Order: sequence, then C-alpha cells, then structure tokens
Amino acid sequence: MEFNWVYDHHAPRKLRSALKMYGVSSSLLKVAIYHGGKMQINGVDKWAVDTVNYHDKVTLILPPETANDNVDVSEAPIDIIYEDQDFLIMNKPAGVATVPAHNVPVADSLVNRVKGYYKRQNYENQVTHVATRLDRDTSGLVVFPKHRFAHAVLDEQLKKHLVKKNYLALIKGKVPAEHGYIDAPIQRDPNSFVKRMVGKEGKASVTEYWGQECNVQASLIKIRLHTGRTHQIRVHFASLGFPLIGDKMYGEESQFIDRQALHCYWLSFYSPFKGEDITVSAPLPIDFKNAKDGLFSIKNISD
Repeated sequence: MEFNWVYDHHAPRKLRSALKMYGVSSSLLKVAIYHGGKMQINGVDKWAVDTVNYHDKVTLILPPETANDNVDVSEAPIDIIYEDQDFLIMNKPAGVATVPAHNVPVADSLVNRVKGYYKRQNYENQVTHVATRLDRDTSGLVVFPKHRFAHAVLDEQLKKHLVKKNYLALIKGKVPAEHGYIDAPIQRDPNSFVKRMVGKEGKASVTEYWGQECNVQASLIKIRLHTGRTHQIRVHFASLGFPLIGDKMYGEESQFIDRQALHCYWLSFYSPFKGEDITVSAPLPIDFKNAKDGLFSIKNISD
C-alpha cells in the first residue's frame, strides 16, 4: 500500500522526520525499514536519514497485511454510515459484540461481519482493524480503519482525546443539572470479572453531559466522553444514583427497553489522508425511540 505527500516546507529534513510530520508512527517506519516496505524521495528508494528538500515527493510503501485465518466470516449485513479507502464507519445494532468472544459459539461480531463484507467486496486488504468499541448492548457508531496506517493514526488521536464521540442515554430519575461533569476514577469491581466501579484506586475518568428532556421518572441526556474507560457512562451515572434505563448490570430491568438505553449517535475525527475532519451521525434505533416516547408520554408525571 502506497502513500504520497509533497513536502511543502522550505527547511530540509531527514526523510524519517518528514514522514512523521504526516502521521507516520515509529512502528510504521520499522515496518517500512525491516519488514518489506520502502521509503522514497521522488520515486527513488532512500534511507530514513536521507534529506528531503522543498517540493520533493515523499512516499511510504507498506507491505501487504496478512489476514488472521482464525477470524470467521459472517454473512450478516452491516449498516454502513461512511466509507472511503481508509475508514469504514458503521452503525452497530444492540446485541452484537464489537469483537469476537471466546465464550460465544456463533462468530457474529462486527469484526466477523466486516471481514465478510471485505471478502464480498474483494478488497485487497482484508485485515479487520477496529479502533473504537461499544458494549454488546450499546448501539451506534464504530470505526474500522481499513489498513494499519489508518489504525495507527486513529489510535494516536484516541490517546490524545482528539476523537469526539457523543452519546444519547436515558437515565432513571431527573438529571441533577442541565450541564455537568462527572470526574470520578473507575476501577474493576473486586467481586466481578466484568463489572467496574468508582474507586480511588481507579483510572481518571471524566464524563460531560447535557440534559435534553426530563421528568421525575427519567431523563434524556447527551453525553461527551473525555476518557474511554470500560462501561464509563454506565458506571458514572449509576454511582450518582441515576443508572441507565434498562441496564441490568448497574441498575435494573425496564418495561420500556430490554437493554441499557445508550446510543453513540455522533462521531468526529481528523483524516490526514483527506486533510479534513470526518463527521458522521447515526439515527436512534427503534427500541431506544420507543423507550423515549414511552417514558415521556406518561401524563401523570409532572416536571
């Protein structure tokens, strides 16, 4: 796979430094140097220490990726929200895991479905990179980089909190403020392999929220994550006494929806390949919309 740039800085640089300006990580440089790739200046193979001058064409060539034969193919359809040669973004339905699980006999995660899609499209690279994840029973936007360079770029943005994700959630009770932050560290629950909890020994975790609609029974809130901990939204609101509607792990079952009412509806990140932001949104799924309508149509509940 080949990537090209025109070096537009007047000061000369080493080829290694010039490539890093365009988002090429040290690990990708090692792939190019030691594992069958190439680096070029004006179409000629060069070393990392060779000099790039103003208006030179700089090229990174990465070797083909090897798909994991242990990842099964699923023929189930996928709901594609956006696709270009570098990124695939889909709207994940609730009830489907993002990645395969060893304890699930039928391999039908998003990873399996994307692999099936790549095979049907006969894409040259059929490695399924996944950069963002959602819990099995959370719906919404998930990003699949289509090659290792795109994956490295997005991982770096995730580490720097440059990938913006907005969620909608239904929580039990009246939201405590129209706009607020929950700044509380999250750690594993010592009594469970799966559950998390707020605890002083946990990792820093920050959730920002805005109230959209509310009554004494429930609130619809918009959420922006400033960190990406496992179950972060669910744990944070449950710790305040406002668990998500339908969240059986951190709250209780609901007559309105058969899973936690959480949907990642908006996502934005920067594509260095296009030189612009990619911003997408996904509509509310039917079960979430029906729960919202049911919770806010009860006549005997007063604001």
